Amino acid sequence: MGLDNLVGVSLERIESDAAVINRLLAAARRNIADAHIQEVSLENRFDAAYKAIMQLSNAALQANGYRTLTSKPGHHMTMIQVLTQTISLDKQTVIVLDALRKQRNVSDYSGDTVPVSAADECIEHAEKLLHEVTQWLKEQKSELIQ
Repeated sequence: MGLDNLVGVSLERIESDAAVINRLLAAARRNIADAHIQEVSLENRFDAAYKAIMQLSNAALQANGYRTLTSKPGHHMTMIQVLTQTISLDKQTVIVLDALRKQRNVSDYSGDTVPVSAADECIEHAEKLLHEVTQWLKEQKSELIQ
């Protein structure tokens, strides 16, 4: 299913805005840096890395001229799942990112603790996604990146 098929269901069309995309990238970098602060709880480190993943997914989506309809449920899931279309991210990585989204929901809504392995995995994937999104922007939408 193409992104246009999701317009009105979970996405809307927008004009890509370089300033917004660069702010999202900068925010993701700050969140990744925060996720590395050892003195912070694992839950907060995980949350910071997960937030970076969302910001990067949003930047990729907006660079393609779309954004999620945040008034509809599932916008985090949508941003992750369309990474195969926005930056041609491999499906296996998308599956892992979606599992991290589910882990975040369990932690947020049930108070479960975040294992060290999950926090480390989330940070690692946030860093990889930063590289992937930045590389894709440089190659495909260089006018949108500083």
